Amino acid sequence: MSNPMRPPRTPRPSASLRPRTTIRSGTARSALPAVALTGALLLAGCSGTADTEPPGSTSAKMNPSPATTPTWAPVTGSPQVIPAVRSFRRADGRGWRPSSGARVVVPAGAKSNVADEAQRLAKELGGMTVVYGDQTVRPGDIEVKLSGKNGADNVPVQSTADEAYTLTASGTRLTLTAPTDAGIFYGTRTVKQAVRAAGGLPEGTIEDRPDRPQRGMSLDNARKPYTLDWIEARLREIADLKLNQFQLHFSDDQGFRIQSDTHPEVVSADHLTKAQVRQIIALARSLHISVVPELDSPGHLGAVLAHHQDLLLHKASGSVVPGAIDISNPKAAPLIDSLLKEMSELFTNPKGAPAYWHLGGDEYQALMSSSPSTSYPQLARAARQKYGSGGTVEDLTTGWLNDRQKTVESKGKNRIEAWNDGFFASPRVSADKNRMVDYWTGKETGKRDPASFLREGRNVMNFNDEYLYYVLGEPNQFTYPTGQRIYLSWTPMVIRGTQPVAVPASMTGPDRIPGARFAIWSDRAQAQTQQQVAAGIRLPLAALAQKTWDPGTPALSWAAFQALANRV
Repeated sequence: MSNPMRPPRTPRPSASLRPRTTIRSGTARSALPAVALTGALLLAGCSGTADTEPPGSTSAKMNPSPATTPTWAPVTGSPQVIPAVRSFRRADGRGWRPSSGARVVVPAGAKSNVADEAQRLAKELGGMTVVYGDQTVRPGDIEVKLSGKNGADNVPVQSTADEAYTLTASGTRLTLTAPTDAGIFYGTRTVKQAVRAAGGLPEGTIEDRPDRPQRGMSLDNARKPYTLDWIEARLREIADLKLNQFQLHFSDDQGFRIQSDTHPEVVSADHLTKAQVRQIIALARSLHISVVPELDSPGHLGAVLAHHQDLLLHKASGSVVPGAIDISNPKAAPLIDSLLKEMSELFTNPKGAPAYWHLGGDEYQALMSSSPSTSYPQLARAARQKYGSGGTVEDLTTGWLNDRQKTVESKGKNRIEAWNDGFFASPRVSADKNRMVDYWTGKETGKRDPASFLREGRNVMNFNDEYLYYVLGEPNQFTYPTGQRIYLSWTPMVIRGTQPVAVPASMTGPDRIPGARFAIWSDRAQAQTQQQVAAGIRLPLAALAQKTWDPGTPALSWAAFQALANRV
């Protein structure tokens, strides 16, 4: 993982989402550059005048007089978006394009939880007017309709059904319907991309929803500090790709990158303030992205232990193990728990929403020894004291992670994860049954096949280091992953190596393999600039978005997909 020597049950997509029209690659219409979005409003002519009421108006019918139907060249072909829509039923007509005087109509009102989605889309399409309430939907308008209840704003969803949406282009009007504001948001991403790629949407109906409920990106901000602006730009980028998770690995041997008031001594000079973290969380939430904080232990604690050297793990020979905490020391747990509690309070979650926390757990050097009890007798002694004469170092380490899980659960975290090499064959102690396995490698000491985790009933998140690990400097035989390789040969079922995990199909659905995250690790921090990292991950993120939204064989060739990614 981070030194790469280093889930609610979700129904499968219904038959109605299986494509009824085969979407094949072909020559795309000329792209509408992002900078030309405003110009698109003028290219599609309309003799009616634009509303004079400013955006945000809540008045009733502002202009009861009929508007003239706008005219434009037909939008042809299939919707051109990433990820590709799951189902599109063509119809006869000219489709929909942004046009002068067109509005975004929100029947649910200005105080509804979809008002912000409508306002964002209107701005992205060149500053369209947004109107609320009982309005006549005029030619050229976009109507944004909430089919479910008007719940709390920007609360993470519970299932892929909550992320579904329907878009219909008919009679020069566009109707977007979804059960939640998340579904509305994803529909607006489709509109935005389609306008950029082809000027608009073809006549017909899109029915769309993701296959996997968890889709995202992980960032190692500990070894290489990334600026607030860079992080926010990546949040907007992954949101446009309909990815919904952002994992932040903020502590490691090289740095502790978030302000701490309980232990200011451990904080690196270049770090995010708590105010900046709150800003990241707020932006992520507005984009329907869940933040997954990671404070790794009992390994990868070098930045913390530099100021608490009495807690460093020592071998029997007396040599120090860098970055590893001595979990037999009675002062170790209180130090880490105080940091976990403080950071858990910083990374807030809406009431009732999934509340994620990543415990790390990987590459604890004591368990990478051929004989942990011989090399680390103090750990073996503590294990026997706690778990009886048969207690092992593996038991002690599993118990450590179980106790850290209880700490963050006491602060409201309810979706707990750890790296696969943090799950040990412990004879006396089992890893908490509610902890998800984040599977990144099969190269570690005592490696377990991902099939073994699935067979014992655990859910497994895909971090396959063969495809999804972008390790700066390419150490330890890592190579930078390519979008092409992900697009052509990876699916969420390919958890380790290059072949699908060998378990029955019933164990590979979204309820058991909830998705995947693309991980950026900063092992050799100076190997790339932030701008180079952004460029390097662009196509892999697009490919990941496609294969987690729909793991089937894509309709577009790689060349066509790459060209589309360059447009949208």
